[in-house]
Order: sequence, then C-alpha cells, then structure tokens
Amino acid sequence: METSETKAATVKNQDAPRTVTLRNKIAYAVGDMGNNFLFDMGQLYLLNYFTDQAGLPSAAAGTVFLVAKIWDGFADMGVGTWIDNRSNISKRGKFRPFLLWAAIPLAMLLIANFTTPNFSVTGKLIWAYIAYMLFGTCYSISNVPFGSMIPTMTRNSQERAELASWRQAGSNMGLMLATIGFMPIVNSFTNEGTGYTIAVVIFAILGVASQWFSYANIKENYSSPARDKVSRKTLKASFKALLKNKPLMTLSLVNLFTFSAFNLKLTVQVYYAKYILKDTGAVSLLGFFSIGMVFVSVLLAPILTKRFDKKYVYMLGCAIWAIADILGFFFANNTLLFVFFTAVAYLGDGFTSALNWALVSDCVEYGEWQTGIRSEGMVYSFFTYFRKLSQAIAGFVPGIILAWVGYAPGQTQTAQALLGIRGLMFLYSAALSIATIVLMYYAYSLTDQRYGRIVAELLQKRGSERLETN
Repeated sequence: METSETKAATVKNQDAPRTVTLRNKIAYAVGDMGNNFLFDMGQLYLLNYFTDQAGLPSAAAGTVFLVAKIWDGFADMGVGTWIDNRSNISKRGKFRPFLLWAAIPLAMLLIANFTTPNFSVTGKLIWAYIAYMLFGTCYSISNVPFGSMIPTMTRNSQERAELASWRQAGSNMGLMLATIGFMPIVNSFTNEGTGYTIAVVIFAILGVASQWFSYANIKENYSSPARDKVSRKTLKASFKALLKNKPLMTLSLVNLFTFSAFNLKLTVQVYYAKYILKDTGAVSLLGFFSIGMVFVSVLLAPILTKRFDKKYVYMLGCAIWAIADILGFFFANNTLLFVFFTAVAYLGDGFTSALNWALVSDCVEYGEWQTGIRSEGMVYSFFTYFRKLSQAIAGFVPGIILAWVGYAPGQTQTAQALLGIRGLMFLYSAALSIATIVLMYYAYSLTDQRYGRIVAELLQKRGSERLETN
C-alpha cells in the first residue's frame, strides 16, 4: 500500500525542492549553445566540405562519419564510466570542470577538420578519419559530463523539464546562428576553402567563450561523493543494470530514429538548396525560420508537460514532424514552401529534443530504484551512444545514397539524383517519426505518475539528502 507521501509524489514530484536559479538556467542554455557552435559544424557542413572542397568521393566521405561516430559511441561509454568512478572530486563539482578543460582542445580539433592538407585522396581520407575521431573523443569528454549534470542540479521533475527546455533553447540558438551565419562568411571569400576555415575559426572561438561562461555560472546542488576504487565486478553490475533499464533502452532506440532523422536533414538541406532550389541563400533563411520554430516548441513543452504526460507530448511532436515532411516531399518545390514545411517539421522535432534530457534524467532514478545502482554518467553516455550511432547513420546514409543515385559535385544533377536528395530530405525522417510514435506508445513505461512514485520511494530509502551550500 502506498504511503501518503508516495501518493503526493505521483503527480509531478513537487515535494522535491526547486534548486535552480534563472542564472543557472541561462548558463546551462549558453553551455549547449557553445556545444552546438563546436558540434554543428560537422553535422551541417563537413560532408559538403569533404565532397565539394576536399574532393573526397561521397561514399568514402560518408564512411568517415560512420566509422568515426561508432568510435565516438564507445568513447562516450568509456567517458561515462570514468566520470562515474572518479575518486578525485574537487569543490568545483563532479561534472562542471570538464567544461573548462575540454573547450580549447575541442575548438582546435574542429578547425583541423576543416583544414584538410593538399594530400592525395588517400592522405586526405586518413587526415579526415584521424581528425574527426579525435574531435569526437574530445567532444565526449566535454558533452557527457555536461548532459549528466541535471540530476545533480535538481531532483524536481518539473524543474528538470524546464532545464531541458532551456538547454534545448541554447542548442537551437547555436544551431540557428551556425545555419544563418556560416555560409555568408564562406561566400564572402573568393576561395571557398579559405572561407570554410575562417568561418569555423570564428564559431570555434564563440564556442569556447560560451562553454567557459556556462562553467562559471552553473552549480551542482546535490553532492556527488567520490567512490572507492571500482572493481570489475562493480562495473559489470553497472552495465547489467543499464540493460535492465527498459525506459532507457526505449528512449535510446527512439533517439536512434529521431536524432538520425534530424541530423540527416541538417546534412542534406545544403544539397537540397543548392541543386533542387538552386538557392544557397535558402539555407540561411531556413535556419532563421525553422530553428525559430523549434524555439516555439521549447517554450510550449514545459507548458504542455504541466498538463500532459511527457511521453504523449513527445509523441505529439513526432506526429507533427511526420505530417509536415510527407507534405514537404510532394510540395516543397520552391524556397517558400521548402522553408514552410521544414519549419513545421522542426516544430514537431523541438518537442522531442526538449524532452529528451528530462526523460533520460528520469531514467537515472528508475535505474537506481530498480537495481540500487545510481550511475548518472553511464546512463547519459549509454543514451548518447545511440545518439552517436544516429549521427553515424546521418553522415553515412547520405554519402551512400548520393553515390548510388549518381550525384556529381558541382554539376547539373540527373532526375534520379534529385529524387534521391528529395527523399533523403523528407521521407527518411517521416518514416522514422512514425516508428518513434509506435515504439514510445507500446514500450516506454515510465510515465510521470510512475516516476513520482519511484522518486518518493527513493527519498524514503535515502532519508534527507544533503544540498551543497558553498
């Protein structure tokens, strides 16, 4: 039988104190804006740089993404395990210091990816593999701790949803500025290769500044005591606990769908604007309106989650996304309609993006409740492992499909190549959005009501938790 405390927690876990200030939320948003200044260059422009500037075959360039992102996924798991089991935790916190340490190396590796030396094709491929894999590893060291912080910032479920929305707002701002500002900088130079390098340097500097601002203004409110030296048996038990966490497994799988669809659209929109619309300015226009629509969904998500379960708000976003992309495949024949349908699709995607970080934080408590093992870093890195796989798919699939349909860089494309670009832009994401709805409905069992009961039980087991006061 449930206690009165447990019943009270079933609504939204409002008994957990609110511990995050507006300043903390803004700083967390700015941190993810900086992450996106550094990360989105690869998702938005690197494949096009490889094919049209470095002269790499499209299939070979796509394979770089596949191999590098699979490597990144394992790097995430390694970083998550390392972070969870660190024994030397300073007053700065368990996760915050990584924002400070990783920012400059990450920026330098990003620049290296867009400055391919004038080697042979084989030499350029080797450079691409090494530079992109090192970049991904460094990004894991920065991003896994950043995403793992939410459970140490607040135990309040609604506040987590708000933090996730603030984070997504920062992410969207970074993506918007990268989409709007990058190509105009590139096009301002006679040599496009030089333009790419200068644009990347500018965004790398902005990324470092944003991450350092975030480091200085966020706070881990719940202490994370250092662990004793971990044994193989303990590690094995932690990994087994992850595999038993069904909500985490489901959320990771749907992210494989949605995040690959999202990133593939980012990659393909440059080709769509250039070869179907014959208007490269559409990319900047699209960045303003479509990413602007994501801000709308980020603002709406906390409002909707106060009245409806996060699971169903997530599914609603996928439904909007699928409908817009199906219509876009048939009717997006000019810049106006392309921007309109893609903006509506991004509105739907914004709900999933805004809620992902709140849902994965809920999975931390679920895992602790189920197995007695609390592993923020491993849960988050397991989740991001699937996101890295989705990025591998998003980079690999366009390269293979473009090669298959006969894409020729910088030339007039055949009808088959244009159809391939159109299908990649719209049908791929529509199909995966529908698959996500089905999977979330039948397989994701961690509703808000159930989460409230779980947290209440955990709080009873732990007793009073200690908040950091310094």
